[in-house]
Amino acid sequence: MSLSDWNTQPQDQLIDHLLARYHARHREQLPELIRLANRVEQVHGHHRQCPNGLADLLLDIQQELENHMLKEEQVLFPMLKMGMGPQASMPIQVMRHEHGQHGEALEQVLSLTDRITPPSGACGTWRSLYEQLTAFHDDLREHIRLENDVLFIQALNPAA
Repeated sequence: MSLSDWNTQPQDQLIDHLLARYHARHREQLPELIRLANRVEQVHGHHRQCPNGLADLLLDIQQELENHMLKEEQVLFPMLKMGMGPQASMPIQVMRHEHGQHGEALEQVLSLTDRITPPSGACGTWRSLYEQLTAFHDDLREHIRLENDVLFIQALNPAA
């Protein structure tokens, strides 16, 4: 469903979608990405295009994202489901700020990985890491867009 399609859906349905499609998925993606990044760094750390430091960056992203998602799950989403969107302006402001930080972390990932482009002749593990990293990058970007551009706007402007 596109962003504009979500504009016509009930807020509760969008929240349920965010939880199932993105929160659960990020929790599956990151441990495997960290494992693969560690493996690539251990085996290919000497290679000039090796994304040394990627595993640590992904671990930081995992910790920040988990903290962020818990705040949404335990505070913001329950408020929104109770129809308290206008009263949620401060939590929404915090979430938007953190979304900016997640975007900056994704930019670091792109920088470290030559825009998630494996070198020619990269091994299967390296190619798999980058394929999964591309999926995570795209998922997180879409997740943030849905929250910032649909959910939060609906919540703060319930009559719109």
